This record gives sequence, C-alpha cells and structure tokens, in this order.
Amino acid sequence: MAELGSIVEKVRSKNAGPFWLTIDIFCGNRDVFDRVIPLPTARVAALFGVEEAQVKRFEIPDLNVVKFSVPRPVVQGTRTDRDMHGAGWGALLAELEI
Repeated sequence: MAELGSIVEKVRSKNAGPFWLTIDIFCGNRDVFDRVIPLPTARVAALFGVEEAQVKRFEIPDLNVVKFSVPRPVVQGTRTDRDMHGAGWGALLAELEI
C-alpha cells in the first residue's frame, strides 16, 4: 500500500461555492487512474466526516482525473471557517493509504 499523494501527480482541493469543497486527484496516466478508481467513496466520506450519500464522485477517464465534492463543515467565510479557500483538504486525501 502507498499514500495516494505518492502515486498521483497532484491532489488539489478548492472551494466549490460557500457550501461545498472539491478535491481533484490528477493521476497523470491511465495506469495510475486505474489504480485510483477502486478507492471507495465510503472511505473518502469517512475521512471527511460526512455521510457517503453526501459525497459526489466524478471520474473523468479522458483526463485521468477523479474528483470528489463534499459539503463544507461550516459555511465559507463564517467566523468558525478555518480554511477560507478550501486548500487544506486535499492534503488529508493525499495521505490516505490505497
């Protein structure tokens, strides 16, 4: 097993509006994409502390990209928002063992 971030080109997260975050996994080639595809959505949901039904998953084989969108834990820009741009969430996914 290896950390996801060590086998893909990049894991990036960003805002998808004030209520959602998007995490992009750029695989770089089809072999890595095929290795990432079996990653269960349930594991991603557990990592971010949301129900599996709340996670939106997008697989884009032509670009060798897998995307996950999850609800933000708090609304962007509120007093309790600790990551205004959503940039830190990708690091958590990059450390996931697959």
